[in-house]
Amino acid sequence: MAAYETSRAAPFGAIAIFRFVQSVSDKAAALAAWNDARVTRNALAKLSDRELDDIGLCRGDIEVIGH
Repeated sequence: MAAYETSRAAPFGAIAIFRFVQSVSDKAAALAAWNDARVTRNALAKLSDRELDDIGLCRGDIEVIGH
């Protein structure tokens, strides 16, 4: 029975490219989360005080959403 070594070093530059792609992906995810919070805050700001009270919020709560 023979055993083969299947692990080997990553090609030159592969780790750097992976880290670059990962950082771009992280920045895109952060941008998407920021935009979702912005859209939510804008939608909540358009509600009346009565509507906000119905969902358990007040005007002061809107700014802390997404931070």
